[in-house]
Amino acid sequence: MPSSAGHRRFAAAWDWLSRHESARERRLRARLAGQATGRVLEIGYGVGSNWPHLPADVDYVGIEPDPYMRERAEHHRPTGRELDLRDGDAQALDFPDASFDTVIGTLVLCTIPDPAAALREIRRVLRPGGRFVFWEHVNARGRAGRAVLGAITPLWSRVGGGCHPNRDTLEAIEAAGFAVDDLRVGKIGPLPAISGVARAEEAAP
Repeated sequence: MPSSAGHRRFAAAWDWLSRHESARERRLRARLAGQATGRVLEIGYGVGSNWPHLPADVDYVGIEPDPYMRERAEHHRPTGRELDLRDGDAQALDFPDASFDTVIGTLVLCTIPDPAAALREIRRVLRPGGRFVFWEHVNARGRAGRAVLGAITPLWSRVGGGCHPNRDTLEAIEAAGFAVDDLRVGKIGPLPAISGVARAEEAAP
C-alpha cells in the first residue's frame, strides 16, 4: 500500500501539542484507550498518544499513513511492549473481515478524505459485538456555528494536516451501522467534539 506524502510541519507541531495536552485530555484518552480489549486496531496512531493508556494484555496493531508521524512515533514507542506498527489507509484496511475486537480512532476521521469509506472498513474488520472507541471533532449544532466552521475549514485543513472540523461525524458513525453508547459531548480547544463507544452488534453486511 503506498505511503502518504505526509505533513512534516504538522507532524512536528502535533508531536509538541500531544506532549502538552491538558490533564482533562489525558484523562479522556485514558478512559477511551483503557476500554480496548482483545485484538486491537488503531487507525491513525499519529505520534502514539494513546499507547501509554492501553491495557497491558491487548494485541495491538496500529496503522498510520503519514511517514512523518510514523517517524516521530518511533521516539515514543514504549520499552518492552510489542506494537505492530504499519503504513496503512483506513479507507482500505488490509485485514480480513471480523478480525478485531476493538478499533480505536482519536482525532482521525476529521483528516481522512472519505470518512464514510473508513467507517465501512472499521465496521467490516470488527467482530460481532466489537467496539469502535472514538474521539473526534464534529460540526457545530447551531446554524451560526456551522457557518463559521464551514468558512474556516479550507484554511484549517491546509494548516492542520487535512483536518475538517465541520464534519457530521456522529451521523456518519451511525450511518455505518454502529450503535453508539457512552456518548459524551465536549470541546477540543474552541471546537466541538464528541467521544464514546460504538458497537458493531452484528457482522457487517
